[in-house]
Amino acid sequence: MSKEFNVPPVVFPSGGNPNTGPQQRRLPTAPFQPARSANSSIPFMSFDIGSSPASTSFTPPQFGTVIGGASANFDDEPPLLEELGINTKQIWNKTASILNPFRVKADLHEDADLSGPILFIMAFGLFQLLAGKLHFGIIFGWTTVASLFLYVVFNMLAGRNGNLDLYRCLSLIGYCMIPIVMLSAISLFVPQGGVLIFAMTAVFVIWATRVCTSLLVELASCGDEHRGLIAYACFLIYMLFSLLVVF
Repeated sequence: MSKEFNVPPVVFPSGGNPNTGPQQRRLPTAPFQPARSANSSIPFMSFDIGSSPASTSFTPPQFGTVIGGASANFDDEPPLLEELGINTKQIWNKTASILNPFRVKADLHEDADLSGPILFIMAFGLFQLLAGKLHFGIIFGWTTVASLFLYVVFNMLAGRNGNLDLYRCLSLIGYCMIPIVMLSAISLFVPQGGVLIFAMTAVFVIWATRVCTSLLVELASCGDEHRGLIAYACFLIYMLFSLLVVF
């Protein structure tokens, strides 16, 4: 039993006769080219590689040109430390004045800064790290609290005439930390828990207390009347830091 399938008729483009002559082939068209502008001054925007002249030389950028009437010469730029406000000569002079507890030059500390105090606090933390004690956070925290404490105590004693600001207080406490930094460095070579380390601690704490008290009294007004109380507050501060070295 056979089945019949309905096959659709085949339609040829030549009108139904497959044996007609050869068909005409469509010629390929040229690729798309955008219209060129007659006034185009940019050669690479014309999409015509042959139209742009080949560049045979390269002109380096000129860094010494005048921009806005000012020369861009780097020789006239100030040093980096000066731009950051770090005066190394001033830091050295202040440090040298602290090293002599009997002749403290208070006029050098009239211009307060934090570059030197941060340097000495980092040195203190480094010597403590060499001793096996990680105290960087404690030292920075105690310095901030001690500055606030001394600022409040001094201004309460001086009353309305007190002119000690917190920035100068931070600067003075940081610079007067030099004896404690020296104690921390020397303690690396001294046995812990002996009489020698306690005697050295007492000497360096008294040294730091005397220097800090003298600077506070001479730089701030109405400080000479309360020298004893200011010295007691400074003694407590530097004794607290010395405990990090001893124990």
